[in-house]
Amino acid sequence: MAHFYIPTESAEDWRRLLADPDKHWRDGYSAKSLATCWQNAGGFPAEVTASFRASAIPQIQELEFVAGFPEHKVELPGGRRPSQTDIMVLARAGRELAAVAVEGKVEESFGEFVRDWRQHDSEGKTERLAYLTELLGLRGRDLDGIRYQLLHRTASALLTAERFTARHAVMFVHSFSSRRTGFDDYAAFLQLFSLKATIGTVQRAATVGGTELYFSWTLGV
Repeated sequence: MAHFYIPTESAEDWRRLLADPDKHWRDGYSAKSLATCWQNAGGFPAEVTASFRASAIPQIQELEFVAGFPEHKVELPGGRRPSQTDIMVLARAGRELAAVAVEGKVEESFGEFVRDWRQHDSEGKTERLAYLTELLGLRGRDLDGIRYQLLHRTASALLTAERFTARHAVMFVHSFSSRRTGFDDYAAFLQLFSLKATIGTVQRAATVGGTELYFSWTLGV
């Protein structure tokens, strides 16, 4: 796969990058909602910038958008598919870089719980889960009740930060759900990092292999 990226002119340009363009590109669903919001903003939407500024983290408060990569794929050991992030953003934090993995949601869930995902276990899944738990510093933790997507999306942020020698990695949920669908699952995941999940800001979780890891849940408008 060639790693060349063509600038988009409209939200419709994002459609062809989806795993299933016909199924996933619909009004009221995350792919179209996220693409429209970010394309119209030409970078960070206002509510995203507001979340950065609401944090008490100097490097995060003034993040500047550098480049965005829709449907960015990050290869992971084991399994057949890479982790495909809705938007991977490279941003500038002063003289440092940050990788921001943006996951859009409307009423969709974060997919299977780990206990269901591993039900039909395979050597690939065993290898991948071991890799993720080691990377995220979660070895020995009970992950059965955690949504698998949250694990590999966070790993994508960290691995992209490592690839670009970025000091900061943010796993960013941009939700367009007035019912906050999925927030309880997100909050359960953050508890693994001893965090109580909040909305509309950025929370620092840990230092992982020299990279500062953060989380955010922000409501779209």
